[in-house]
Amino acid sequence: MDDIVKQALAKWPNVPDCYGWLGLDARGHWYLRDDQAQAAGPFPQSKGSLLQHEKLIGFIARNYESDAQGQWFFQNGPQRVYVELEATPWIWRIQSDFSVVSHTGRGAAVQDCLVDAQGHVYLTSALGVGLVHTLDVPLVAEAVEAGRWLPQEVLAEELPDRYGFVMSPQGQWGARETPGSPRMVDAKQS
Repeated sequence: MDDIVKQALAKWPNVPDCYGWLGLDARGHWYLRDDQAQAAGPFPQSKGSLLQHEKLIGFIARNYESDAQGQWFFQNGPQRVYVELEATPWIWRIQSDFSVVSHTGRGAAVQDCLVDAQGHVYLTSALGVGLVHTLDVPLVAEAVEAGRWLPQEVLAEELPDRYGFVMSPQGQWGARETPGSPRMVDAKQS
């Protein structure tokens, strides 16, 4: 976490959490979801605006974590901005030497290789479970053929419970929202 974020947390410890405003798609892209995008439907059916500002994306990546309930968030200064997930908390990119890097630039050592009925490939590591980017599936096939990874079958719908992550933190708090209100919840006082 950036030092400036730690300082903001210390200075303003009781800023309400924010839900529904940020999404992570299955290719590792971040989406800003304004009121209009949220009103049009849940993520990923209504994605919002693709973030393209490299410094903002880097800031999000450096301050991306999970809470004790398995909800992933971006610590934006003193405010937690919870992330709606299309697939998993991590999206893996496979390098030509079979090393693995997350969508946030973190390296990871593969523990398990999982494949679901649709052919989606997931890798687990000390960071958690992540979906392999679709462009890198041929590299996974090479790693399997080389005996580096042994694929195991998995049911995609079981991944959140099995690996302890929440796909939609907004869905967990949605019942507390009222029409026209900001999608912020002071979970510390709930």
